[in-house]
Amino acid sequence: MSTRNAQLTTFPAFMRIDTRKVAIFGNGAEAAAKARLVANTSAEISVYADAPEAELNDSLSRLGLAPVLETYAAAQMDGATLVFAATGDAALDRRIVADARARRIPANAVDQPEFCDFLTPALVNRAPVAIAIGTEGAGPVLAQMIRARIDQMLSPSLGTLARLAQDYRVAVDRLLPRGVARRVFWRRFFEADVATHVDNGELSLARRAATRMLRGRAPVPGHVWLVGAGPGAEDLLTLRAQRAMMEADAIVYDALVPEDVVALGRRDAERISVGKRKGCHSKSQADINQLLVRLGNEGKRVVRLKSGDPLVFGRAGEEMAALRDAGVSFEIVPGITSALAAAADFELPLTLRGVASSLVFTTGHDLTGAALPDWARLAVSGATLCVYMGRTVAASVATRLIEAGLPADMTVAIVENASRGDRRLFHGTLADLPALEHRSELSGPVMVVIGDAVAGANFDHSTPIADGQREPADVAQTRSTRTQAA
Repeated sequence: MSTRNAQLTTFPAFMRIDTRKVAIFGNGAEAAAKARLVANTSAEISVYADAPEAELNDSLSRLGLAPVLETYAAAQMDGATLVFAATGDAALDRRIVADARARRIPANAVDQPEFCDFLTPALVNRAPVAIAIGTEGAGPVLAQMIRARIDQMLSPSLGTLARLAQDYRVAVDRLLPRGVARRVFWRRFFEADVATHVDNGELSLARRAATRMLRGRAPVPGHVWLVGAGPGAEDLLTLRAQRAMMEADAIVYDALVPEDVVALGRRDAERISVGKRKGCHSKSQADINQLLVRLGNEGKRVVRLKSGDPLVFGRAGEEMAALRDAGVSFEIVPGITSALAAAADFELPLTLRGVASSLVFTTGHDLTGAALPDWARLAVSGATLCVYMGRTVAASVATRLIEAGLPADMTVAIVENASRGDRRLFHGTLADLPALEHRSELSGPVMVVIGDAVAGANFDHSTPIADGQREPADVAQTRSTRTQAA
């Protein structure tokens, strides 16, 4: 593509319209849309409609406006800064634009780009921060899709943070020399504890932190987010988790967190694998606690990325205690725990009216001891059991639950790598569950769901676990192909 082809035909700019008149002409949905768009500003909106439709009346009512019930006359646009022609009548819209141009007022005719002196963008509003996305009319739907993605990435409190920055700008200009000193201050202002306090609605604390920074007395404090990475699919990461990862100087992640999720963090962030996986722990929990405290004390903003939800079998309690004792601030960012993702994969209701009204999250290792856990009795009374890390103790789980009174023919659903593209689904009965231990090819995290509600799952895409000692068709085919090649 040549440089010329890459040039814009419109110049993106922001026009001041505070308390100035914007005239909108039209009776229907297009006029309503333009009114809603302009209402993001402090302009004076005048909508001229001789026969307003229900949508226009409803939109204007929500905005605290009323239409001017007059047929079109050129004099109505006198004193306007901008004009929108949205009547739905192409000829009338062109006439309105011509009248506006005669008065040297920029005008926009809806759906007629050749009669537009300006184009309206898709707008992300975090006043006073605004992001406008335009496609020069080539793809309005594309602009809206981009707007939605950007809107998700930006904290709802960004505008509040920007307004707070305005309050400090004069003092910063007076006390700090131009250049590096000012840039460092503002980077810390927008990325460190000032921004965190604003995000949490703690404006007084944010002002104190900004004042300490300005006086040069306060080192940059560290902060740790304990973030749930979800079950593995990167698009199941929460918006808050994504924002934290984009702010983090360091990302400390477990082995069960896929690389695609880790890659969503800032490119220049330090990435530290702590490799906690069954049988190959590269760091002890005490080591991880010390690492988080050290990074926090160095003034770094850290994301501790855990599979699923940090508060569900994630040992977050120990990390919180270590951070609290060290005086390092932290917060929890919940994630989607694997049990919920497994249920979604099976289209399985974990609770079902009249069948299962309670839900138990547990690990298979809880059933390996001599004493039967209290929750096992809940299973007998109809609770749905979600068993984490259950493959290697499947036989013990099945035996103990049957001994506790669950029927051997109770339905079970099993998912490896829930939510991910490489997930595998199995189904069977409680009596079949010991076969799971023989599926040595299941190297990913396994979730087992047991209970009466499981019978309502969709088993169209799952394999009977009773066939577990036979190789799956895809594995057998791969082995055959390799043998032939040899």
